[in-house]
Amino acid sequence: MARLAQTAGLTDVQQEILSTVRDFVDKEILPVATELEHRDEYPQQIVDGLKELGLFGLMIPEEYGGLGESLLTYALCVEEIARGWMSVSGIINTHFIVAYMLKQHGTQEQKDHFLPRMAAGDIRGAFSMSEPGLGSDVSAITSKAVKDGEEYVLTGQKMWLTNGGTSSLVAVLVRSDEGHPEGTAPHKSMTTFLVEKEPGFGEVRPGLTIPGKIDKMGYKGVDTTELIMDGLRIPADRVLGGVTGRGFYQMMDGVEVGRVNVAARGCGVAQRAFELGVQYAQQRHTFGKAIAQHQAIQFKLAEMATKVEAAHAMMVNAARKKDSGERNDLEAGMAKYLASEYCKEVVEDAFRIHGGYGFSKEYEIERLYREAPMLLIGEGTAEIQKMIIGRRLLEEYRFQG
Repeated sequence: MARLAQTAGLTDVQQEILSTVRDFVDKEILPVATELEHRDEYPQQIVDGLKELGLFGLMIPEEYGGLGESLLTYALCVEEIARGWMSVSGIINTHFIVAYMLKQHGTQEQKDHFLPRMAAGDIRGAFSMSEPGLGSDVSAITSKAVKDGEEYVLTGQKMWLTNGGTSSLVAVLVRSDEGHPEGTAPHKSMTTFLVEKEPGFGEVRPGLTIPGKIDKMGYKGVDTTELIMDGLRIPADRVLGGVTGRGFYQMMDGVEVGRVNVAARGCGVAQRAFELGVQYAQQRHTFGKAIAQHQAIQFKLAEMATKVEAAHAMMVNAARKKDSGERNDLEAGMAKYLASEYCKEVVEDAFRIHGGYGFSKEYEIERLYREAPMLLIGEGTAEIQKMIIGRRLLEEYRFQG
C-alpha cells in the first residue's frame, strides 16, 4: 500500500530533504519522544541534530547562509517532524516565523545582523503577541512602548511564548502611540520590536523577565512562558522595518504562514495516529480474529485515512499559494481549521481503537491525545478561522444585485 499524504510535483532536492528528515524522525525522535515528553524535558540532542541538518535556515535565503527553500518544503518537513513529536516542530516554528518576518519586513541592517546567525541556529527566535487578558482580540493589546531619545521604553506583560526561555531573539508586538494621533485605529498604532536576550529564566536582561515554564496538559518539552517588561529599553534601530505603526501587519503576515505550519503539524500528528491505529488493529485480536477484520474498525480506518489525505491536500495547496506570491489567508485559514479538527478526530479514533490501553501512558497514543487539542487554539481558534474564511468568501462572491 502506498504511504498516505504523498505530494506530487516535488523536485529531486525537495524529495532528498524530506527523505533525510523522515529518517531523522524515525531514528532520533520517535524512539525517545514519549519518554522525554513524560519528563517534560527539552530535547536538546534532537535540536542539535536539526541544527546540523540546517533546518533552522531552511527558508532563509542562501545569501544569508540558509537553504533558500520554499514554504511548501518547510511545511512538509514540519509535517514529518510533528509525526515524530509535535513539540519539536513548535521549537522550529516560532524561530521560522521570526526569520520570515525579518526576511520580509526587516531593514537591510537587521537582515545582515540576524539572519546568518539564525540560519546557523546560533540565534533562536520566538514571537509574542498574546497577553493574559487578550485571547484572540489582538487590537486590545495594552503593552506599550514610549519613545525616550534614541530608545523606546517597553512595559507590559505578554503570554504564551513558545521558546520563551530557550530563545535569544523575541519579536514583541506592543502599542506605540508616538507619531499616531489620538483616535488612530488600534491596528495602526502597533509596532514590532526585535528584543535580544540571554536564554534562560528570570531576569534575562535589564527590564525583561521570563518566569518559569507554564505547566501544560500536553505539548511538553518545549518551553512555553510569560514575558514581563518593566522599563525595558530597546534601541530605535530594533523596530522591525525601522518604522513604527506597522507591527500588526508584520505579525499577521507571520501568523499567516504560521497557520500553514500549524496545519502541517495537524497533518503530521494525524498521520502518526493513523499509523498507530492501523498497526494496533492488526495486532489486537477479539472474537477469534484481528480487530482490523471487524467492519466497524475498517470503517474507522477508512475515515481516518480519508481525513489525513484531505488535510494534507489543503495544507499543500495553502503553502503553494503563498509560494506563488498570491494572497493565501483564505487557503491558510481553511487548511488550519480542517487539519486541526481532523487531527483531533483521527487521534480520538486511534485512541478508541486502542481501547483501555489507549488510556495508559505506556502507549504512544496517550501522548498524542494530549497534544492534539493545542492545535485547535494555536495561531487562532476554529472560530477565528471561520471568521477569516467567511469574510474572504464574501469578498470573492460579492452579490452584484
